[in-house]
Amino acid sequence: MSSAEQASCSSRRSFLQLSALAATAAVGLRIVTEPMLAAAEAHTFPKDAVVINANENPLGPCEAARAAVSGIAAQGGRYSMWLTEELVKTFASAEGLKPEYVRAFPGSSDPLHFSVLTFTSPAKSYVTADPGYEAGMMAAKHSGARVVKVPLTASYAHDVKAMIVAAPDAGLFYICNPNNPSGTLTSHADVEFALANKPKDAVVLVDEAYIHFSGAASAIDLVKGDKDVIVLRTFSKLYGMAGLRCGFAIARPELLAKIGSYSGWGAMPITAVAAATASLQDPRIIAERRSINTAVREETFAWLDKNGYSYIRSESNCFLLDTKRPAKSFIASMAAQNVFIGRAWPVLPTYARITVGTRAEMEQFQSAFERTMKSPVVAAAQSFSTAERRYIDGLALPISG
Repeated sequence: MSSAEQASCSSRRSFLQLSALAATAAVGLRIVTEPMLAAAEAHTFPKDAVVINANENPLGPCEAARAAVSGIAAQGGRYSMWLTEELVKTFASAEGLKPEYVRAFPGSSDPLHFSVLTFTSPAKSYVTADPGYEAGMMAAKHSGARVVKVPLTASYAHDVKAMIVAAPDAGLFYICNPNNPSGTLTSHADVEFALANKPKDAVVLVDEAYIHFSGAASAIDLVKGDKDVIVLRTFSKLYGMAGLRCGFAIARPELLAKIGSYSGWGAMPITAVAAATASLQDPRIIAERRSINTAVREETFAWLDKNGYSYIRSESNCFLLDTKRPAKSFIASMAAQNVFIGRAWPVLPTYARITVGTRAEMEQFQSAFERTMKSPVVAAAQSFSTAERRYIDGLALPISG
Protein backbone atom coordinates (compact mmCIF):
# COMPACT_ATOMS: atom_id res chain seq x y z
CA MET A 1 0.00 0.00 0.00
CA SER A 2 1.34 3.43 -0.93
CA SER A 3 1.88 6.17 1.64
CA ALA A 4 -1.03 8.10 0.12
CA GLU A 5 -3.32 5.11 0.44
CA GLN A 6 -2.19 4.55 4.02
CA ALA A 7 -2.92 8.19 4.84
CA SER A 8 -6.35 7.91 3.22
CA CYS A 9 -7.19 4.78 5.21
CA SER A 10 -5.95 6.39 8.43
CA SER A 11 -8.04 9.48 7.76
CA ARG A 12 -11.11 7.37 7.08
CA ARG A 13 -10.57 5.35 10.28
CA SER A 14 -10.25 8.56 12.29
CA PHE A 15 -13.41 9.95 10.71
CA LEU A 16 -15.34 6.77 11.45
CA GLN A 17 -14.07 6.63 15.02
CA LEU A 18 -15.07 10.25 15.67
CA SER A 19 -18.48 9.73 14.08
CA ALA A 20 -19.04 6.57 16.10
CA LEU A 21 -18.07 8.32 19.32
CA ALA A 22 -20.36 11.22 18.52
CA ALA A 23 -23.24 8.90 17.69
CA THR A 24 -22.70 6.96 20.92
CA ALA A 25 -22.63 10.18 22.89
CA ALA A 26 -25.82 11.38 21.21
CA VAL A 27 -27.66 8.19 22.12
CA GLY A 28 -26.43 8.35 25.68
CA LEU A 29 -27.40 12.01 26.03
CA ARG A 30 -30.90 11.51 24.65
CA ILE A 31 -31.46 14.36 22.21
CA VAL A 32 -34.81 15.96 23.00
CA THR A 33 -37.17 17.02 20.21
CA GLU A 34 -40.54 18.76 19.96
CA PRO A 35 -42.32 15.42 19.41
CA MET A 36 -40.75 14.20 22.66
CA LEU A 37 -42.29 17.09 24.51
CA ALA A 38 -45.88 16.98 23.26
CA ALA A 39 -48.39 16.91 26.05
CA ALA A 40 -50.34 13.96 24.64
CA GLU A 41 -48.48 10.88 25.77
CA ALA A 42 -49.96 8.47 23.25
CA HIS A 43 -47.82 7.03 20.52
CA THR A 44 -51.03 6.20 18.68
CA PHE A 45 -54.31 8.12 18.74
CA PRO A 46 -57.92 6.93 18.57
CA LYS A 47 -59.66 6.82 15.21
CA ASP A 48 -60.63 10.22 13.82
CA ALA A 49 -58.74 12.03 16.59
CA VAL A 50 -57.99 15.74 16.21
CA VAL A 51 -54.23 15.91 16.85
CA ILE A 52 -53.13 19.50 17.41
CA ASN A 53 -50.50 18.89 20.06
CA ALA A 54 -47.01 18.93 18.51
CA ASN A 55 -46.92 21.93 16.15
CA GLU A 56 -47.02 19.66 13.12
CA ASN A 57 -48.35 20.77 9.76
CA PRO A 58 -51.49 18.84 8.80
CA LEU A 59 -50.85 19.56 5.10
CA GLY A 60 -47.77 17.32 5.04
CA PRO A 61 -45.10 17.68 2.33
CA CYS A 62 -45.99 19.57 -0.84
CA GLU A 63 -46.75 17.64 -4.02
CA ALA A 64 -43.25 18.17 -5.42
CA ALA A 65 -41.71 16.85 -2.21
CA ARG A 66 -43.94 13.77 -2.22
CA ALA A 67 -43.00 13.05 -5.82
CA ALA A 68 -39.32 13.47 -4.94
CA VAL A 69 -39.62 10.96 -2.09
CA SER A 70 -41.31 8.45 -4.36
CA GLY A 71 -38.73 8.99 -7.07
CA ILE A 72 -35.70 8.57 -4.80
CA ALA A 73 -36.92 5.67 -2.67
CA ALA A 74 -35.50 3.02 -5.00
CA GLN A 75 -32.02 4.49 -4.42
CA GLY A 76 -32.34 4.06 -0.66
CA GLY A 77 -29.69 1.34 -0.67
CA ARG A 78 -26.97 3.97 -1.14
CA TYR A 79 -25.85 6.86 1.05
CA SER A 80 -25.71 9.30 -1.90
CA MET A 81 -24.10 12.01 0.22
CA TRP A 82 -23.71 14.26 -2.83
CA LEU A 83 -27.47 14.85 -2.65
CA THR A 84 -26.95 16.57 0.68
CA GLU A 85 -24.27 18.74 -0.89
CA GLU A 86 -26.73 19.73 -3.60
CA LEU A 87 -29.37 20.55 -0.96
CA VAL A 88 -26.93 22.76 0.94
CA LYS A 89 -25.91 24.55 -2.27
CA THR A 90 -29.57 25.11 -3.17
CA PHE A 91 -30.35 26.64 0.21
CA ALA A 92 -27.13 28.67 0.36
CA SER A 93 -27.74 30.11 -3.09
CA ALA A 94 -31.31 31.12 -2.19
CA GLU A 95 -30.12 32.86 1.00
CA GLY A 96 -27.00 34.47 -0.45
CA LEU A 97 -24.67 32.36 1.69
CA LYS A 98 -21.50 30.45 0.98
CA PRO A 99 -22.16 26.69 1.20
CA GLU A 100 -19.56 26.31 3.96
CA TYR A 101 -21.84 28.42 6.18
CA VAL A 102 -24.60 25.77 6.04
CA ARG A 103 -24.75 22.25 7.40
CA ALA A 104 -27.67 19.85 7.01
CA PHE A 105 -29.00 17.74 9.87
CA PRO A 106 -31.97 15.39 10.35
CA GLY A 107 -34.15 18.24 11.63
CA SER A 108 -33.03 21.11 13.87
CA SER A 109 -33.13 19.27 17.21
CA ASP A 110 -29.69 17.74 16.69
CA PRO A 111 -27.83 21.02 16.06
CA LEU A 112 -29.67 22.63 18.99
CA HIS A 113 -28.54 19.83 21.27
CA PHE A 114 -24.97 19.85 19.98
CA SER A 115 -24.74 23.64 20.19
CA VAL A 116 -25.67 23.52 23.87
CA LEU A 117 -23.07 20.83 24.52
CA THR A 118 -20.46 22.83 22.61
CA PHE A 119 -20.93 26.25 24.16
CA THR A 120 -22.17 25.59 27.70
CA SER A 121 -20.53 23.95 30.70
CA PRO A 122 -20.52 24.17 34.50
CA ALA A 123 -18.76 27.52 34.02
CA LYS A 124 -20.91 28.77 31.10
CA SER A 125 -24.66 29.11 31.58
CA TYR A 126 -27.53 28.38 29.21
CA VAL A 127 -29.99 31.30 28.99
CA THR A 128 -33.51 30.95 27.63
CA ALA A 129 -36.99 32.47 27.78
CA ASP A 130 -39.76 31.39 30.13
CA PRO A 131 -41.99 30.05 28.74
CA GLY A 132 -39.73 28.68 26.04
CA TYR A 133 -38.86 25.53 24.16
CA GLU A 134 -37.41 23.12 26.69
CA ALA A 135 -35.07 20.93 24.62
CA GLY A 136 -32.02 23.14 25.14
CA MET A 137 -32.56 23.13 28.90
CA MET A 138 -32.51 19.35 28.87
CA ALA A 139 -29.30 19.34 26.85
CA ALA A 140 -27.79 21.74 29.39
CA LYS A 141 -28.28 19.12 32.08
CA HIS A 142 -25.79 16.94 30.22
CA SER A 143 -23.24 19.73 29.88
CA GLY A 144 -23.60 20.58 33.57
CA ALA A 145 -24.55 24.17 32.75
CA ARG A 146 -26.64 26.42 34.95
CA VAL A 147 -30.01 27.03 33.27
CA VAL A 148 -31.19 30.64 33.48
CA LYS A 149 -34.86 31.18 32.61
CA VAL A 150 -35.90 34.77 31.98
CA PRO A 151 -39.59 35.79 31.75
CA LEU A 152 -40.88 37.18 28.47
CA THR A 153 -41.69 40.87 28.24
CA ALA A 154 -45.21 42.28 28.57
CA SER A 155 -45.56 41.83 24.79
CA TYR A 156 -44.28 38.24 25.11
CA ALA A 157 -40.99 38.93 23.32
CA HIS A 158 -37.64 37.67 24.61
CA ASP A 159 -36.40 40.14 27.23
CA VAL A 160 -32.88 40.26 25.82
CA LYS A 161 -31.71 43.00 28.15
CA ALA A 162 -32.77 40.98 31.18
CA MET A 163 -31.20 37.87 29.65
CA ILE A 164 -27.85 39.62 29.32
CA VAL A 165 -27.99 40.94 32.89
CA ALA A 166 -29.10 37.59 34.33
CA ALA A 167 -26.07 35.65 33.11
CA PRO A 168 -22.70 37.39 32.86
CA ASP A 169 -21.25 33.88 32.70
CA ALA A 170 -23.42 32.80 29.73
CA GLY A 171 -22.11 30.45 27.09
CA LEU A 172 -25.25 30.38 24.95
CA PHE A 173 -28.35 32.56 24.65
CA TYR A 174 -31.30 30.73 23.07
CA ILE A 175 -33.85 32.85 21.19
CA CYS A 176 -36.70 30.99 19.47
CA ASN A 177 -38.27 33.40 16.98
CA PRO A 178 -41.25 33.12 16.74
CA ASN A 179 -41.23 31.71 20.24
CA ASN A 180 -42.40 28.22 21.06
CA PRO A 181 -44.92 28.00 22.78
CA SER A 182 -46.29 31.55 22.55
CA GLY A 183 -45.80 32.14 18.80
CA THR A 184 -44.72 35.71 19.56
CA LEU A 185 -41.91 37.67 17.92
CA THR A 186 -38.62 39.13 19.11
CA SER A 187 -37.34 41.99 16.99
CA HIS A 188 -34.22 41.82 14.87
CA ALA A 189 -32.95 44.82 16.84
CA ASP A 190 -33.20 42.80 20.05
CA VAL A 191 -31.17 39.97 18.53
CA GLU A 192 -28.57 42.52 17.51
CA PHE A 193 -28.58 43.91 21.05
CA ALA A 194 -27.91 40.46 22.46
CA LEU A 195 -24.97 40.00 20.12
CA ALA A 196 -23.55 43.42 20.94
CA ASN A 197 -23.82 43.00 24.72
CA LYS A 198 -23.21 39.31 25.38
CA PRO A 199 -20.08 37.98 27.11
CA LYS A 200 -17.13 37.84 24.73
CA ASP A 201 -17.06 34.08 24.11
CA ALA A 202 -20.81 33.48 24.23
CA VAL A 203 -22.94 32.53 21.24
CA VAL A 204 -26.51 33.58 20.38
CA LEU A 205 -28.56 30.74 18.93
CA VAL A 206 -31.65 31.88 16.99
CA ASP A 207 -34.11 29.06 16.35
CA GLU A 208 -36.17 29.98 13.29
CA ALA A 209 -38.23 26.79 13.14
CA TYR A 210 -41.44 28.82 12.80
CA ILE A 211 -40.22 31.91 10.98
CA HIS A 212 -41.92 31.13 7.66
CA PHE A 213 -45.34 31.41 9.31
CA SER A 214 -44.65 34.98 10.39
CA GLY A 215 -42.66 36.70 7.68
CA ALA A 216 -40.41 38.18 10.41
CA ALA A 217 -36.87 39.28 9.58
CA SER A 218 -34.37 36.44 9.72
CA ALA A 219 -31.07 36.58 11.60
CA ILE A 220 -29.24 35.04 8.64
CA ASP A 221 -27.89 38.48 7.74
CA LEU A 222 -25.98 38.39 11.03
CA VAL A 223 -24.43 35.07 10.00
CA LYS A 224 -23.30 36.75 6.78
CA GLY A 225 -21.63 39.37 8.96
CA ASP A 226 -19.65 36.62 10.73
CA LYS A 227 -21.25 37.38 14.09
CA ASP A 228 -21.26 34.95 17.02
CA VAL A 229 -24.64 33.62 15.99
CA ILE A 230 -26.06 30.27 14.93
CA VAL A 231 -29.40 30.15 13.09
CA LEU A 232 -31.46 26.96 12.99
CA ARG A 233 -33.99 26.12 10.30
CA THR A 234 -36.20 23.06 9.91
CA PHE A 235 -38.46 21.55 7.26
CA SER A 236 -40.72 20.11 10.00
CA LYS A 237 -43.10 23.06 10.29
CA LEU A 238 -44.26 25.08 7.28
CA TYR A 239 -42.84 22.51 4.85
CA GLY A 240 -44.77 19.69 6.57
CA MET A 241 -41.82 17.28 6.86
CA ALA A 242 -41.78 16.49 10.59
CA GLY A 243 -41.72 12.76 9.89
CA LEU A 244 -39.00 13.01 7.23
CA ARG A 245 -36.43 14.95 9.33
CA CYS A 246 -34.37 17.66 7.65
CA GLY A 247 -32.98 20.97 8.83
CA PHE A 248 -29.96 23.27 8.84
CA ALA A 249 -27.49 24.89 11.18
CA ILE A 250 -26.30 28.18 9.66
CA ALA A 251 -23.20 29.87 11.02
CA ARG A 252 -19.70 30.85 10.11
CA PRO A 253 -17.52 27.78 9.42
CA GLU A 254 -15.59 28.06 12.69
CA LEU A 255 -18.77 27.67 14.75
CA LEU A 256 -20.06 24.80 12.62
CA ALA A 257 -16.73 23.03 13.08
CA LYS A 258 -17.06 23.29 16.85
CA ILE A 259 -20.55 21.77 16.72
CA GLY A 260 -19.13 19.05 14.48
CA SER A 261 -16.82 17.90 17.25
CA TYR A 262 -19.95 16.57 18.99
CA SER A 263 -22.17 15.70 16.06
CA GLY A 264 -19.76 13.84 13.77
CA TRP A 265 -20.61 13.61 10.08
CA GLY A 266 -23.21 11.06 9.09
CA ALA A 267 -25.28 10.50 5.98
CA MET A 268 -28.67 12.18 5.74
CA PRO A 269 -31.84 10.20 4.87
CA ILE A 270 -32.06 10.65 1.11
CA THR A 271 -35.86 10.78 1.12
CA ALA A 272 -35.70 13.82 3.39
CA VAL A 273 -32.96 15.42 1.31
CA ALA A 274 -34.91 14.92 -1.92
CA ALA A 275 -38.11 16.29 -0.38
CA ALA A 276 -36.30 19.30 1.10
CA THR A 277 -34.61 20.14 -2.18
CA ALA A 278 -37.92 19.93 -4.05
CA SER A 279 -39.59 22.12 -1.40
CA LEU A 280 -36.93 24.81 -1.74
CA GLN A 281 -37.48 24.83 -5.48
CA ASP A 282 -41.23 25.43 -5.13
CA PRO A 283 -41.63 29.22 -5.44
CA ARG A 284 -45.17 29.26 -4.06
CA ILE A 285 -45.07 27.05 -0.98
CA ILE A 286 -44.07 29.60 1.66
CA ALA A 287 -46.61 32.25 0.69
CA GLU A 288 -49.41 29.74 0.14
CA ARG A 289 -48.93 27.90 3.40
CA ARG A 290 -48.39 31.05 5.42
CA SER A 291 -51.69 32.33 4.02
CA ILE A 292 -53.53 29.11 4.90
CA ASN A 293 -52.16 29.01 8.44
CA THR A 294 -52.83 32.70 9.02
CA ALA A 295 -56.42 32.43 7.82
CA VAL A 296 -57.27 29.47 10.06
CA ARG A 297 -55.43 30.97 13.04
CA GLU A 298 -57.18 34.33 12.71
CA GLU A 299 -60.57 32.65 12.32
CA THR A 300 -59.87 30.78 15.55
CA PHE A 301 -58.87 34.00 17.31
CA ALA A 302 -62.04 35.71 16.06
CA TRP A 303 -64.14 32.88 17.52
CA LEU A 304 -62.28 33.08 20.85
CA ASP A 305 -62.76 36.88 20.92
CA LYS A 306 -66.45 36.58 20.12
CA ASN A 307 -66.96 34.16 22.99
CA GLY A 308 -64.87 36.09 25.50
CA TYR A 309 -62.00 33.64 25.87
CA SER A 310 -58.40 34.68 26.59
CA TYR A 311 -55.28 33.74 24.65
CA ILE A 312 -51.90 35.12 23.66
CA ARG A 313 -51.96 36.44 20.10
CA SER A 314 -49.50 34.53 17.91
CA GLU A 315 -47.68 34.97 14.60
CA SER A 316 -47.00 31.26 14.22
CA ASN A 317 -48.79 27.91 13.92
CA CYS A 318 -49.40 27.65 17.66
CA PHE A 319 -50.71 29.82 20.48
CA LEU A 320 -51.25 29.74 24.23
CA LEU A 321 -54.86 29.51 25.42
CA ASP A 322 -56.00 30.43 28.93
CA THR A 323 -58.16 27.55 30.16
CA LYS A 324 -59.10 29.33 33.44
CA ARG A 325 -58.28 26.12 35.33
CA PRO A 326 -55.24 23.87 35.80
CA ALA A 327 -54.21 23.22 32.22
CA LYS A 328 -53.51 19.54 32.81
CA SER A 329 -57.13 18.89 33.73
CA PHE A 330 -58.24 20.83 30.65
CA ILE A 331 -55.92 18.75 28.45
CA ALA A 332 -57.48 15.59 29.91
CA SER A 333 -61.02 16.83 29.25
CA MET A 334 -60.17 17.62 25.65
CA ALA A 335 -58.54 14.21 25.16
CA ALA A 336 -61.71 12.57 26.46
CA GLN A 337 -63.44 14.23 23.49
CA ASN A 338 -60.84 12.91 21.03
CA VAL A 339 -59.11 16.30 20.71
CA PHE A 340 -55.44 16.15 21.66
CA ILE A 341 -53.86 19.52 22.41
CA GLY A 342 -50.41 20.60 23.53
CA ARG A 343 -48.79 20.77 26.91
CA ALA A 344 -48.66 23.38 29.68
CA TRP A 345 -45.67 25.36 30.99
CA PRO A 346 -45.16 25.75 34.77
CA VAL A 347 -44.82 29.54 34.54
CA LEU A 348 -48.33 29.74 33.00
CA PRO A 349 -50.17 26.87 34.72
CA THR A 350 -53.62 27.66 33.31
CA TYR A 351 -52.44 28.01 29.72
CA ALA A 352 -52.21 25.17 27.18
CA ARG A 353 -50.50 25.29 23.80
CA ILE A 354 -52.75 24.79 20.78
CA THR A 355 -51.40 23.92 17.34
CA VAL A 356 -53.25 25.45 14.40
CA GLY A 357 -54.73 22.56 12.43
CA THR A 358 -56.99 22.48 9.41
CA ARG A 359 -60.19 24.52 9.39
CA ALA A 360 -62.21 21.36 10.08
CA GLU A 361 -59.91 20.39 12.96
CA MET A 362 -60.17 23.83 14.55
CA GLU A 363 -63.97 23.71 14.30
CA GLN A 364 -63.90 20.41 16.22
CA PHE A 365 -61.48 22.00 18.69
CA GLN A 366 -63.91 24.88 19.23
CA SER A 367 -66.81 22.55 19.95
CA ALA A 368 -64.79 20.46 22.39
CA PHE A 369 -63.34 23.59 24.00
CA GLU A 370 -66.77 25.11 24.60
CA ARG A 371 -68.08 21.87 26.12
CA THR A 372 -65.03 21.60 28.35
CA MET A 373 -65.28 25.18 29.59
CA LYS A 374 -68.89 24.54 30.61
CA SER A 375 -68.10 21.24 32.37
CA PRO A 376 -66.69 20.50 35.84
CA VAL A 377 -62.91 20.38 36.24
CA VAL A 378 -61.38 16.93 35.72
CA ALA A 379 -59.34 16.01 38.77
CA ALA A 380 -56.42 14.26 37.08
CA ALA A 381 -54.90 14.21 33.63
CA GLN A 382 -55.89 11.27 31.47
CA SER A 383 -52.88 9.09 30.74
CA PHE A 384 -52.10 7.54 27.37
CA SER A 385 -48.70 6.12 28.35
CA THR A 386 -47.44 2.67 27.50
CA ALA A 387 -45.79 0.65 30.24
CA GLU A 388 -42.24 1.56 29.24
CA ARG A 389 -42.38 4.86 27.45
CA ARG A 390 -44.25 8.11 27.05
CA TYR A 391 -44.43 9.98 23.77
CA ILE A 392 -44.06 13.73 23.90
CA ASP A 393 -43.76 15.87 20.75
CA GLY A 394 -42.14 13.17 18.62
CA LEU A 395 -39.64 11.27 20.69
CA ALA A 396 -40.07 8.42 23.15
CA LEU A 397 -38.84 8.90 26.72
CA PRO A 398 -38.63 6.26 29.45
CA ILE A 399 -41.33 6.73 32.06
CA SER A 400 -38.57 7.19 34.62
CA GLY A 401 -37.15 10.08 32.54
